Amino acid sequence: MPFIKEFGSYLPSRMVSSEEAGGWVDTLATWVFNVSGIEERRFAGKDETVSDMAVAAAKDCLQRAGLEAKDISMVLLSSGSSERQFPGPAAETALKLGIPGIPAIDLPLASAGALFALSLASRLTEQVGRVMVIAAEKMSQIAVREPMERGVAVLFGDGAGAALVTPDEGFVEVVDSQLASDGSFAPDLCLDWDQPLKMNGRTVILQASRKIPGIIRSLLERNAVDPQLVPVYLMHQANQNLIDRVADAIGVPAERFFSNIAKYGNTSSASMLIAASEWIDSHKLTKGDPVVFAAFGAGFHWGSLLARVC
Repeated sequence: MPFIKEFGSYLPSRMVSSEEAGGWVDTLATWVFNVSGIEERRFAGKDETVSDMAVAAAKDCLQRAGLEAKDISMVLLSSGSSERQFPGPAAETALKLGIPGIPAIDLPLASAGALFALSLASRLTEQVGRVMVIAAEKMSQIAVREPMERGVAVLFGDGAGAALVTPDEGFVEVVDSQLASDGSFAPDLCLDWDQPLKMNGRTVILQASRKIPGIIRSLLERNAVDPQLVPVYLMHQANQNLIDRVADAIGVPAERFFSNIAKYGNTSSASMLIAASEWIDSHKLTKGDPVVFAAFGAGFHWGSLLARVC
C-alpha cells in the first residue's frame, strides 16, 4: 500500500494585510474577512518564481523526512500560475533540486492539482519508487492584474506545499481516492491567454458546496467510514465560508476542518499541502485515525482522498 511519509511547505516573507489588499479595490478589510475569512496573505518577491518556491517546499519536505533529493524517483508538480505556458515548472524544479533525468510531470490544475497529484502518486509509487508531489502558486501575478475585481484581487496569496509519497513507509497510509471532472463550467473559473482571472463566484461556491460533500460522502461510504469518526479534514483553503458549508453538509463540526486561510489566503493548488504541513506540526496523531483530503478547482475538477494514521 502507498504511504505519505512527510509534508513540507514554503511561504514567502512579504505579508499583505487585507487592509492593504482592500485598498486596491476600495474595499474594507472587514468585507474581505466576512466574505472569505482572509486577514492576510503572502506575496512572492518580484524575481521569485514558481519553481523557486516549489524547490523550497520540496527541500523542507525532504529535511523533515530525513532524505535527500537523490532519493526521489519522480516529481509531480501542480501549478496554475506558472510564468510560462510551456515548459511547465516541473523539469526546472527537478533540475534545481539536483536530480535532472528523473521524470518530472506538470499538472496545471488550479486549486485541485495537489489532490489529483497525491492520488496519482499513490498509484505510481509501487512502480517508480518515491514520488515528490509539489504544488506551487504565484497567484499574486494573476489576481492583482488590471482591471482588478473586488471579488478576485483580495482573495489570493502565494506559496508552495509538498508531500513525499512512498511505497513502503510513512505516517499515514493512503487507503483510497476518488476524482471527478466536469468541463460544463469551464468558463466560470478560467485564465485565458494574457487576460485577468475570470471567476463567477456564485457558481463556483454553489458547485463546490455540492460536489465536495458529495465526493467525501461517496468515498467514506465506499470504505465504510463514518464521517463522525474522522478527526480531521484537510481541504483546499479557498474560502472559510465554503469550508464551513462543507462541514455542515456532511454533518461534522466545522473545527474538524483544519483551516489556515486567515493567514495565507487562497494559494490555489498549494493550499491543501500547506495546510497539511501545518496540521502535522500542531496535532498529535493517533494510530488508526482516518484523515480525509479534499479539493475543488477550475475545470471543474474535484476529489477526495482517504488516508489512515499508521
